Amino acid sequence: MKKIAIAATATALLITLTGNAFAQAHNHGAMPDAQGMSKMMDDMMPKPSDPPAVKAQKEAHMAMMKNMNVPLTGDADVDFVRGMIPHHQGAIDMARVELQFGKDPEVRKMAEKMIADQEREIAEMKAWLAKRGK
Repeated sequence: MKKIAIAATATALLITLTGNAFAQAHNHGAMPDAQGMSKMMDDMMPKPSDPPAVKAQKEAHMAMMKNMNVPLTGDADVDFVRGMIPHHQGAIDMARVELQFGKDPEVRKMAEKMIADQEREIAEMKAWLAKRGK
């Protein structure tokens, strides 16, 4: 039941947040049909048979998608910042998976930089929201 709720939330979020860009990137300009969406969601869900690095990446991605499902206010600036905070946190979480499992020194360096940059930007966005009482 929990998997279904997570999948439903992620599906709604994917459609809401990414609109046409999502459709173009994943199905050459057409929205996926129900079967295609179901397969895509199934592919994104962690499975017991996944290797540890795959499972960790999928878990980080699913958490990001769930947390990006913020209520929209109609204020484009606030909505953008509120959605970007969990998006940046997702990047941090995925970069940490790279540091846990990755071997390539260049990619590990990218992950370390990403963590530092994204943490700084999250702090900036939270300060911006706080300054506006949001």
